[in-house]
Amino acid sequence: MSTAAPTPLQPSDERVILGREITGPTAIGSDPRRFWHLAWVLATTEFKLRFFGSVLGYFWQLMRPLMLFAIIYAVFVGILDTGGDQPLFGVALLLGIVVFQFFADATMGSVRSLVNRENLVRKIDFPRAAVPLSCVLQALFNLALNMVPVFIFLIAAGGSLYLRWLEFPLIVAMLVVFVTGLSLLLSALYVSFRDIEPIWEVISQALFYGTPILYSLSVVVDNIGLTAAQIMLANPLAAAIQQLRHAIIDPSYQSPGQIFGSTAGDLIPIGISVATFVIGALYFRRVAPLIAERL
Repeated sequence: MSTAAPTPLQPSDERVILGREITGPTAIGSDPRRFWHLAWVLATTEFKLRFFGSVLGYFWQLMRPLMLFAIIYAVFVGILDTGGDQPLFGVALLLGIVVFQFFADATMGSVRSLVNRENLVRKIDFPRAAVPLSCVLQALFNLALNMVPVFIFLIAAGGSLYLRWLEFPLIVAMLVVFVTGLSLLLSALYVSFRDIEPIWEVISQALFYGTPILYSLSVVVDNIGLTAAQIMLANPLAAAIQQLRHAIIDPSYQSPGQIFGSTAGDLIPIGISVATFVIGALYFRRVAPLIAERL
């Protein structure tokens, strides 16, 4: 009596053993607490290692935006006067640079994050989304440090303490939602499409100049028109910077709601932020089980 040799699994059967489908690791894993703990550990460890062996340590994190601010201030405020008649535009310029730096650090850092952490991603029980989320947390740490000189310069320049400063965590929360959605989407796309990195570099550079950072939004209204300003503020990054200037620097910086002529105008960047997060999270969740195979 001969025994037939076992037939190899067909491609369609590779994920089915004993009648049960074998699924890959999910985006956040089975334990949300473990997921957040891993993301926090990755972020804090990378943040500390960045300054390991440096004599000045965290001081360099403060110097980077300040040196960029000094150069840009000399050109765009001292020579070109792009601030118009807006008060404390030098501080507003520094605030815009710091907020954009958070955006750039989080999104550019997340693009290659899964590839750079391939040794962790290939572990079968490692929640994939913890990796790009750690990049957002690192950028948030940097933002907290960089806001210190912003407030120092504001007080030194004669700025006042407003009750509207309490809006700061809410505005940053909206921006974090937007940035997290982009980070999840970009990191997942880069695994399969390596052109994402140079493309996003160009887009980020365009956003820097297309966002009212180097110039006041009032200059856009005066020279191009109100519609152009409204289109700019549909971008959650631009809306966050403008609202922060209104809340922290001086109320003469019109809020997005004032530019749109209604408080409902604030809902446009908020809606885009939420939609970006949902799209990024859903796409990342879909491809998470296949990330290790595609690396």
